[in-house]
Amino acid sequence: MSAPIRVLIVDDSPSMRAALDRIMSRDPDIEVIGHAPEPHAARQMIKDLNPDVITLDIEMPGMDGLSFLEKIMRLRPMPVVMCSTLTARGAEATIEALRLGAVDCIQKPSGNAQEMAQNAALLCATVKTAAGSTVRRVEAPTIKAAASTAALNRDVVIAVGSSTGGVEALFQVIGSMPVDAPPMLVVQHMPAAFTGGFAARLNRECQINVVEARHGMPVERGTVYIAPGGESHMELVGIGDRRIRLTRADPVTGHRPSVDVLFHSVAKLGHAAVGAILTGMGSDGAAGLLAMRQAGARTLGQNAATCVVYGMPRAAFERGAVEREVSLSAMPEAILAACRK
Repeated sequence: MSAPIRVLIVDDSPSMRAALDRIMSRDPDIEVIGHAPEPHAARQMIKDLNPDVITLDIEMPGMDGLSFLEKIMRLRPMPVVMCSTLTARGAEATIEALRLGAVDCIQKPSGNAQEMAQNAALLCATVKTAAGSTVRRVEAPTIKAAASTAALNRDVVIAVGSSTGGVEALFQVIGSMPVDAPPMLVVQHMPAAFTGGFAARLNRECQINVVEARHGMPVERGTVYIAPGGESHMELVGIGDRRIRLTRADPVTGHRPSVDVLFHSVAKLGHAAVGAILTGMGSDGAAGLLAMRQAGARTLGQNAATCVVYGMPRAAFERGAVEREVSLSAMPEAILAACRK
């Protein structure tokens, strides 16, 4: 039997520290080894206790959680789960935390008995995922868009899927796309409250245009379409007149939007499609990427060494869906190379 995951709780609220402790202590695979009311105390406890995972609040006295997260990921990288009331309404703070290297962000347990039970289950599952993730020292992002796009096939559509660790990865991939790159459709597993802010943040920081997808949008060169979270799947429809279709069908592989649904819809383009599957937990996207490859599309997977969680890319690779695995830093150029005539 493996040792339990050792967790340090960092939160300025005594009642919330107690609540998080109660929830996680009920799980035999998790051991809460300490509580810290603010980052300065947490820093010493990290040195003394060497936890496997930290749960970290965003708003605290002395130093806010984002500033402390940045120091952790720069000086002593380790799995961090942001756990705050702000994650429900503070999309910008959530996206920044994920970009800084947090494995995930979840809302503090609240609500009625059913909601509390769901939140508790999500907290424990997220901590377990974080414990198995790969974290690295955060460095300045290497965002440099390609200069020449003259040789790119103007008929190609790029489809990308990602989950845990995907926010950081997408900033690098999308940030490296030239302004007139082929259209890119992206499914990132993310709650509905965050995808609009995520698209807006990418649009501000990247050369290429980035939007949250809407039903009926034309799919055009020089635009990245982020699937809205929570309620709809995103599909590509049409051959000449290509458009976005959002459908409120049941979750697929446990997700809505699902990477599999997107990839299956793009597979009909055959050789005029490029698929890439990035870091994430589970197997969403494996079947769809295989369909794309069998139809003649070029397919890429992020390699294990650069994934936060080598789950989705592994599932796709083991099914024979991935033509080539590449590092995250090499992924933008690999995508563009696959789009060249």
